[in-house]
Amino acid sequence: MSDEEQEQTESGPARRFRRKPRACQFCADQATSIDHKQTELLKRFTYDSGKIRPRRDSGACARHQRMLGRAIKRARHLALLPYAADRFR
Repeated sequence: MSDEEQEQTESGPARRFRRKPRACQFCADQATSIDHKQTELLKRFTYDSGKIRPRRDSGACARHQRMLGRAIKRARHLALLPYAADRFR
Protein backbone atom coordinates (compact mmCIF):
# COMPACT_ATOMS: atom_id res chain seq x y z
CA MET A 1 0.00 0.00 0.00
CA SER A 2 1.26 3.44 -0.80
CA ASP A 3 1.11 6.33 1.66
CA GLU A 4 -1.91 7.85 -0.11
CA GLU A 5 -3.88 4.62 0.11
CA GLN A 6 -3.13 4.26 3.82
CA GLU A 7 -4.30 7.81 4.50
CA GLN A 8 -7.52 7.13 2.61
CA THR A 9 -8.31 3.96 4.58
CA GLU A 10 -7.31 5.36 7.98
CA SER A 11 -9.33 8.55 7.68
CA GLY A 12 -12.21 6.98 5.77
CA PRO A 13 -13.72 8.10 2.48
CA ALA A 14 -13.67 11.75 1.52
CA ARG A 15 -16.85 13.40 2.75
CA ARG A 16 -18.88 15.73 0.61
CA PHE A 17 -20.62 18.83 1.86
CA ARG A 18 -24.30 18.24 2.55
CA ARG A 19 -26.57 21.21 3.00
CA LYS A 20 -28.91 21.10 5.97
CA PRO A 21 -32.46 20.63 4.70
CA ARG A 22 -34.58 23.70 5.22
CA ALA A 23 -38.11 23.57 6.52
CA CYS A 24 -40.82 24.46 4.02
CA GLN A 25 -41.90 28.08 4.47
CA PHE A 26 -45.51 27.23 3.60
CA CYS A 27 -45.67 24.29 6.03
CA ALA A 28 -44.32 26.53 8.80
CA ASP A 29 -47.03 29.12 8.05
CA GLN A 30 -49.65 26.33 7.70
CA ALA A 31 -50.69 27.66 4.29
CA THR A 32 -53.56 25.69 2.77
CA SER A 33 -53.29 27.27 -0.67
CA ILE A 34 -51.00 29.51 -2.70
CA ASP A 35 -52.84 32.24 -4.58
CA HIS A 36 -51.80 33.23 -8.11
CA LYS A 37 -52.57 36.87 -7.32
CA GLN A 38 -49.73 37.13 -4.77
CA THR A 39 -47.18 38.22 -7.35
CA GLU A 40 -44.57 39.47 -4.86
CA LEU A 41 -44.52 36.06 -3.19
CA LEU A 42 -44.36 34.22 -6.51
CA LYS A 43 -41.50 36.40 -7.81
CA ARG A 44 -39.31 35.14 -4.97
CA PHE A 45 -39.69 31.60 -6.33
CA THR A 46 -38.65 32.44 -9.90
CA TYR A 47 -35.26 33.27 -11.34
CA ASP A 48 -34.53 36.61 -13.00
CA SER A 49 -34.86 34.82 -16.33
CA GLY A 50 -38.43 33.83 -15.43
CA LYS A 51 -37.85 30.13 -14.74
CA ILE A 52 -39.40 28.46 -11.70
CA ARG A 53 -36.85 27.64 -8.99
CA PRO A 54 -36.44 23.92 -8.20
CA ARG A 55 -37.20 22.47 -4.77
CA ARG A 56 -33.56 22.38 -3.72
CA ASP A 57 -33.33 26.16 -4.26
CA SER A 58 -36.76 27.23 -3.04
CA GLY A 59 -36.81 25.02 0.07
CA ALA A 60 -40.46 24.08 -0.46
CA CYS A 61 -41.76 20.58 0.15
CA ALA A 62 -43.03 18.55 -2.82
CA ARG A 63 -46.68 19.37 -2.18
CA HIS A 64 -46.14 23.11 -1.94
CA GLN A 65 -43.68 23.10 -4.86
CA ARG A 66 -46.46 21.69 -7.06
CA MET A 67 -48.84 24.35 -5.77
CA LEU A 68 -46.20 27.02 -6.45
CA GLY A 69 -45.69 25.83 -10.01
CA ARG A 70 -49.42 25.83 -10.66
CA ALA A 71 -49.83 29.35 -9.21
CA ILE A 72 -46.88 30.72 -11.19
CA LYS A 73 -48.23 29.25 -14.43
CA ARG A 74 -51.67 30.74 -13.75
CA ALA A 75 -50.13 34.14 -13.01
CA ARG A 76 -48.16 33.96 -16.27
CA HIS A 77 -51.32 33.11 -18.20
CA LEU A 78 -53.10 36.13 -16.72
CA ALA A 79 -50.05 38.33 -17.49
CA LEU A 80 -49.33 38.99 -13.81
CA LEU A 81 -45.84 37.46 -14.20
CA PRO A 82 -43.63 37.39 -17.31
CA TYR A 83 -42.93 34.12 -19.11
CA ALA A 84 -39.34 35.20 -19.76
CA ALA A 85 -37.15 38.16 -18.89
CA ASP A 86 -36.61 40.98 -21.36
CA ARG A 87 -33.43 40.72 -23.37
CA PHE A 88 -31.36 43.79 -23.99
CA ARG A 89 -29.04 44.04 -26.98
